[in-house]
Amino acid sequence: MSRLRSAFLGALCVAALTFAVGSTTHGQVGAGLLDANSVPEAELAAMPGMTADIATALVAARPFASIVDFNTFLVDHKLTEAQIAAFYLQAFVHVNLNTGTPEEILLIPGAGNRMVREFGEYRPWKTWAQFDKEISKYVGQDETNRLKQYVFIPVDLNTATDADILSIPGAGARMVREFNEYRPWKTKAQFDKEISKYVGEKETARLWRFVVIQ
Repeated sequence: MSRLRSAFLGALCVAALTFAVGSTTHGQVGAGLLDANSVPEAELAAMPGMTADIATALVAARPFASIVDFNTFLVDHKLTEAQIAAFYLQAFVHVNLNTGTPEEILLIPGAGNRMVREFGEYRPWKTWAQFDKEISKYVGQDETNRLKQYVFIPVDLNTATDADILSIPGAGARMVREFNEYRPWKTKAQFDKEISKYVGEKETARLWRFVVIQ
């Protein structure tokens, strides 16, 4: 893991040039990176370290429950540490700020043990304003904005605004309509039943990662 983190740190110079992430993002999912669970296969095949065969296998294995599972897939398919680091500058399986494990957080490029501690200390996370306030105290706003790309605060199915829902990668106007239509949401089983009618089981499982029922 330490060599992989070193590769991540080396790639951060590229990240600074590649992404310009503002602090005015609406909704609950950090902007700036693609969701590795929903990138089209052809686009995946063009990413660092990927081939057409690996992209096909990746799509078949999706959705990945966590970045740890996704990272294991990339390692098993012989991507190098440098290739994985470069891939994570383009796409990632976002980490839930309120439930992410240390192992997940450590796969966020440049996060390190400091963010394992800080992400855990301020739970429950509720807004980006809270994240900006607390994390920028330690690393400044620019680095806070960069870290924000890799994480999400779960969207409450019963109170989320349309903008919150639209912040979920790939949700779109269809999910705004469906999420609102079935309120009040009470159980995951209800979510699985209703949403899978429109998008199938795999996409329903992908969407479930980003939501919570409170």
